[in-house]
Amino acid sequence: MNSRDISLLVLSIIVWVYLVAGGIGQAVLAVDNEIWMDQSGATANIDLEQQGGGNLIGGVGSVAGTLTDFDFIGTTNTLDINQIGSSNLWKGDITADSYTGFFQFTGDSNDMTVSTDTSNTYGADSSNVNVNVTGSSNTMTLNQATSAAASTLDLDWIIQGSNNTITSSINIDQATNYMDIDGSDNTVTYTGTGVNASSGGYFWLDHTGGSRTFSVSQTSTQNNDWLKITSDGSNGSVCVEQDDQGTAVGC
Repeated sequence: MNSRDISLLVLSIIVWVYLVAGGIGQAVLAVDNEIWMDQSGATANIDLEQQGGGNLIGGVGSVAGTLTDFDFIGTTNTLDINQIGSSNLWKGDITADSYTGFFQFTGDSNDMTVSTDTSNTYGADSSNVNVNVTGSSNTMTLNQATSAAASTLDLDWIIQGSNNTITSSINIDQATNYMDIDGSDNTVTYTGTGVNASSGGYFWLDHTGGSRTFSVSQTSTQNNDWLKITSDGSNGSVCVEQDDQGTAVGC
């Protein structure tokens, strides 16, 4: 057994212990399930699934059982998160380059707050991230490469339901951010920044539903940005700002 197999085995044991402990706690003390994870290394394949309500995958600002780490560190890793139920929470830091993410949520009032490589340890290049949400009143926040540059990022959102809030901030470098949203009273806030000469991002929003609130800001300072918004529905507001070192604009 090599060192990578050992590290993954240890990780599996940690996750299993927390799931079992959470299950026991729920039976005795009505406490929900929690997962604590600290993964470091390359080419790992991690799959975490929780079913039921009020579950937590720990990370920054975790509360319930005073969880701390959700750390996913390395290059060319794959992370699959699947929370099925309502009022679930996932917070964490991803420090990764060229990683693949599948983040799936089914239910209402779930909360995802995730940041990727805020310290520019590896950069955040060439990642392929997919966020699928089915339900209402969910809050999804994904910040990609706040100090690094998310070169050739491919980020896809599929949101089905109403009253959802989606917030995304990307330090773009030829990054693509695609959102497919079906439902009313949804709110989208997207900020794309970039300072590299190769910066230039593409944002595409395809929406069906009424009473939407969209705020889009693209501010690459040394290259071009593109966007396409298709929205079919009544009521709401749409604000688009594109600023290339010009006079400050806004809505």
